[in-house]
Amino acid sequence: MIMTNDWIIFACLTMGLSSALVAGVFQSFSDFVMRALIAAKPSAGMESMQMINRTVFRSVFLVMLLGLAPASLALGAYAFLWMSGASASWIIAGAVTYIISVFLVTMLGNVPMNNRLDRMDSGSAGSVDYWQIYGLVWTRWNHVRTLGSLAAAICFLAAAVSMPLTS
Repeated sequence: MIMTNDWIIFACLTMGLSSALVAGVFQSFSDFVMRALIAAKPSAGMESMQMINRTVFRSVFLVMLLGLAPASLALGAYAFLWMSGASASWIIAGAVTYIISVFLVTMLGNVPMNNRLDRMDSGSAGSVDYWQIYGLVWTRWNHVRTLGSLAAAICFLAAAVSMPLTS
């Protein structure tokens, strides 16, 4: 029985396209969503972001964002252990990039800020001060996630394209 690369190519294409979709959502927030929320009255912007953060828990986006982390680890480990050449290097680069610049930045940067914002009353003076900091810092971290998920997408797609076809 001959082992084909078809499943790895399919996995890389799926990971690449999924990472690109995640990048698109992040890019939308960096480009115009956060600017609009920050430009609104602080209480309105805060309440809207609180609702966005609560709603994301029931979204396909969150499944993709979080699901890509173990999928990246698994595919990266497979490439490290069982593959060689450019395709393996691209997969490993994509996995490392996604885990560090998307998953870890989300868990260590954006999520703690979201949790703190969620506990705040949008009408209090301290909340307004935090909202100004939140908007700036959260968006900067989001830029990192945008570029990281885009870079991971490019790596996974490059892996698929560079993989030799077998028959």
